[in-house]
Amino acid sequence: MKNIIIIVFSIFVMSTFAQTETIKFPSEDGIEITADLYKIDADAPWIILHHQAGFSRGEYRSIAPKLNALGFNCIATDQRSGKEVNGVINQTHLAAEKQGKETKYVNAIPDLKATLEYVKSELKAQDIIIWGSSYSSALTFYMASQYPEDIKAVLAFSPGEYFEISGETISSLAAQVKCPVFITSAKNEEEYWRVIYNAVPGEKYFYLPQEEGFHGSRALWPEKEGHEMAWKEVEEYLESIYNKK
Repeated sequence: MKNIIIIVFSIFVMSTFAQTETIKFPSEDGIEITADLYKIDADAPWIILHHQAGFSRGEYRSIAPKLNALGFNCIATDQRSGKEVNGVINQTHLAAEKQGKETKYVNAIPDLKATLEYVKSELKAQDIIIWGSSYSSALTFYMASQYPEDIKAVLAFSPGEYFEISGETISSLAAQVKCPVFITSAKNEEEYWRVIYNAVPGEKYFYLPQEEGFHGSRALWPEKEGHEMAWKEVEEYLESIYNKK
C-alpha cells in the first residue's frame, strides 16, 4: 500500500507541474495542425502521441500526464484522419475538410512529418520517441524507416497491414527500422501485427494481454480492464531504452 501511495503522489506532483498548452502549427501542405503539449522539462525526452482512426488528441488525456510522471514531455496531435474522442474534437480533420483535402489514413503522413519537424526545430528535442495507435501505429514504421537519425524508439499499439505506402507494405518498412520497437494489442489481434514484428531486424519487444485487451492506446485508459499490466510493460520498455544511455 505504501508503494501505491508513493506512485500516485508522484504522478500527481509531476502532472501538477507539467505545462499543458494547446498549440497550432502548419502541416507540410499548409493544413493547420492542432496539438496538446504536456511539458515538464525542456531537456527531457519527447514522446509524439498519434491517435487511432476516428479519434483525436483526446485519446491521450489520461495517458500523457502519466508519461509526464515517468519523466517524458509529450505532444498529442490531431491528425487529419480522425474525428472525436473524450469530448475533444479533431481540429486538424476539420481544417482539412474545410480546404477539401482527403482524410484517409495515408493522408495523415504530412501531419506526422510536420509534427516531427516541429518537435525537432521548435521544441529543440534531443530524444524523440514516436507512439502510434491503430492506423497511426502502422505509420510509425514508415516514420522510423524514413527518419532513423531522429527517432529513438517506437511504440505501436495495434498495428497492422492497413495500407501500403508508395507500394511498400508496413512489414517491409518495419524491416528498415533501426531503433527499438514495442508492439502491443488486444489478445485477438496478434495475427495482424506478427508479420510486422518478425520483420523488425533489431531490438524489439511485444506484450499480448492474457485477458481480452483493447484496440489501440485506449488499453492504457484507467477505466479499461488490464490497464495496470499494459502500463507495466510500457514503463519497462521505456526504462530499458534509457538505462542504456
